[in-house]
Amino acid sequence: MRRLLSDAIHTLAPPGQDRHGPLPPLLLTLTVVTGLVDAVSYLTLGHVFVANMTGNVVFLGFALAGAASLSAVASLVSLAAFLAGALAGGRIGTRFATHRGKLLKTATAVQAVLVAVTVATAAVTDGRVTTGVQYTLIVFLGLGMGLQNAVARRLGVPDLTTTVLTLTLTGLAADSTPAGGAAPRPGRRILSVLAMFLGALVGAQLVLHGHLVLTLSLALLLLGLTSVATHRLSADDPDWTRPPS
Repeated sequence: MRRLLSDAIHTLAPPGQDRHGPLPPLLLTLTVVTGLVDAVSYLTLGHVFVANMTGNVVFLGFALAGAASLSAVASLVSLAAFLAGALAGGRIGTRFATHRGKLLKTATAVQAVLVAVTVATAAVTDGRVTTGVQYTLIVFLGLGMGLQNAVARRLGVPDLTTTVLTLTLTGLAADSTPAGGAAPRPGRRILSVLAMFLGALVGAQLVLHGHLVLTLSLALLLLGLTSVATHRLSADDPDWTRPPS
């Protein structure tokens, strides 16, 4: 299985061309997870984001101004959970600062546990979102996405924050050849956008057809696969596991 994973990664990042080894495709998988999770949070949890904190801050302003469809409380809870998750991600990042493989493996395993709680919570009510379910999902998903964002930041792979695309899209245009730039990593930037789009599209399709538990389960599956793949690919301490200089 490790050979198959390595072959797949070399297709996306040939040896010698990317010092980050398999991290780009692994982080692209987490970007898909972000799309899935924010589809759940925005469409079923009261028009709130659990990954896109820029949107949440804006929504909080709208809600305080009296926008009827938005909840200031939900936005504040999501912001608090995200910050707590980012704090935990920072501590994990400090603990595994010298080994990026162990960092990503551990972080995605913890995040999988958090998402598993949301799967179980949603399954108990057969996908019906009561107030208790709403805030449980906001808290645990927010914790997971804050953790993910902090760890992606510590991994230091350019253009793959996994939760926000504003700077990625800006770089795609501002660094392009028509703008007079060198157009670095256009493929990675485009794939990052497409990964988020794919996650959001699939998540929205499932949620809008009443498959909340399935959507969360899909996110859980991707996190589990990422953790297992990272464990296998970093077991021999290859060069990419060392932090970038």
